[in-house]
Amino acid sequence: MIWFYDGKAVGHSNISPIIFGEEAFVHLHIWDEEFRGKGFGWEWLRMSIPFYFKYFNLKQIFCEPNAQNFAPNRTVEKLGFDFVKEYTTIPGWICFEQPVKRWLLTREKFDSLNHV
Repeated sequence: MIWFYDGKAVGHSNISPIIFGEEAFVHLHIWDEEFRGKGFGWEWLRMSIPFYFKYFNLKQIFCEPNAQNFAPNRTVEKLGFDFVKEYTTIPGWICFEQPVKRWLLTREKFDSLNHV
């Protein structure tokens, strides 16, 4: 999902890997520094998550931001994700080894938080 502000693409989120009807891992990036640290990520991800739950029939969504990147960790926590663990991994083929924090949000919890 591409996030736009005033007609300009400023960030995105996506889910991968996906197990349809079960779970997925969400990723989020704000490309334009002007929009970082101002609550836009929270708002845009809040609007993206219901789409992922609905159209992929997910029961849960995980997020694993770099443990040293405060902003996305704060964002998912504010959205209601529960902290699961911190560990070191290589998150993807274009990434380097890094500590990540695993967060989990169930559909049931998200719906109960009235974010929709």
